Amino acid sequence: MRQASKVFFSEQKNQKTFVLWPGPPAIRAMAGKQEFFGSFFQKTPAVFLVLAVSACASPDPTFYTLSLVQGAPLAGAPASIEVRRPGLAGYLDRADIVLKHGDYTLSVNSQQRWGEPLGDMIGRVIAQDLGQRLPNSSVFDQSGAITANPDSRVEIDILNFDPTGDGTITLNAEYAIEAGATHHPLAARHVSLSATPAGPGAGNIAATESALLGTLADQIAHNTVSRPFSPAE
Repeated sequence: MRQASKVFFSEQKNQKTFVLWPGPPAIRAMAGKQEFFGSFFQKTPAVFLVLAVSACASPDPTFYTLSLVQGAPLAGAPASIEVRRPGLAGYLDRADIVLKHGDYTLSVNSQQRWGEPLGDMIGRVIAQDLGQRLPNSSVFDQSGAITANPDSRVEIDILNFDPTGDGTITLNAEYAIEAGATHHPLAARHVSLSATPAGPGAGNIAATESALLGTLADQIAHNTVSRPFSPAE
């Protein structure tokens, strides 16, 4: 006796599928899968949402900072010195650490970032470097909370400060020292420095750039004590 046909019904994304039952084994198996997965997704949507978000999430970036590098202490500098926020090339003034290549291209890695705006960080570190080299002076940076009128002021322009394709890091900068009250120029210099990191990685880049800023601070410190200074200038 011929078995009566039955109608199997499943629903997925608001589309209804009708299959004669019994039918060919492949069709029956496919219909069963549709019914199972449709019911499973409807009952456990949160599980798949979490899995999807986890699969798309990126690892947290690593943050780096520049640090003070010790230098030789000097005497005879002005009593108070302000370090102005350095001027910084636009392509450097960003959170990501920048690499420059010889073919006029730049590359950044969003997983390797500076811990604060680079211009503010350079100004803060140079102020710390100068404070260590000029222990008889009060050295503060413009980005800080101190707003006193200084005896002397240091202005710095960073033209480029980045690692190149061969690993060398070059610092090209100009700085000027002036009297705090009258803005009378006391010194102006151009500096070109370079060094090679001890190894690969952003940590070695940060260490080498810190050392280059320390060398820059050495030159600025020597200029502040190389001539008699009067607050009236």
